[in-house]
Amino acid sequence: MFTGLVQAVGQLQRSASGVELHIPPGSALDPAGLALGDSVAVDGVCLTVAERLPAGFRADVSEETLGRTTLAAKAGRRGWVNLEPALRLADRLGGHLVSGHVDGLGTVTAIEQQPASWRLALRWNDPTYGRYICEKASVAVDGISLTVAGCSGDGAEFWIAVIPHTWASTSLRQRAVGDAVNLEADLLAKYTERLLAAAGAPGQGSGATDGTGAGGISAAWLAEHGWG
Repeated sequence: MFTGLVQAVGQLQRSASGVELHIPPGSALDPAGLALGDSVAVDGVCLTVAERLPAGFRADVSEETLGRTTLAAKAGRRGWVNLEPALRLADRLGGHLVSGHVDGLGTVTAIEQQPASWRLALRWNDPTYGRYICEKASVAVDGISLTVAGCSGDGAEFWIAVIPHTWASTSLRQRAVGDAVNLEADLLAKYTERLLAAAGAPGQGSGATDGTGAGGISAAWLAEHGWG
């Protein structure tokens, strides 16, 4: 589990069975502190340290992960990626809960420098994921915890106000219109959708019924599920 607060940027390249990460000297993420089996979010993708290297680490990557994310393309050109070690239970949760399991790809549609921030506009490649996006929702973009500033009616297109610290400390400053990014929707939205769907399924009781026969959240439903 991660928070989406990037600790370092590293350079990615292909290896025989996956990828290698080179972490520049002086980075907040010290490769010497990594152990075999540790989890590290690489541009929002949870990878496992398979081998420690003098200036980084090697990780195995499945074909499914390479096909679903931007890792293959970035490794082919030695691209820069955002890095975050796994969350410890005693750590502050400064961003939001990020699993490191990318939902799908998005495309940068616009970048605009403003007086105190950058306006970054994105579009889900699969617009059905837009149902998890709403104003002030959390979303992980290349592993960075960001807040949605606004979105289209279906959520398939959305934009973010990126503060100067985040812009300077991550790989966002290297993005251009048309670039692909890894996107992970908020875990809470996905779990809520799943629970509501299960509650409304046949044989699951009347907890998701408003008393008129239509499915929905009511005072009775909230009370039944511990919110009363």
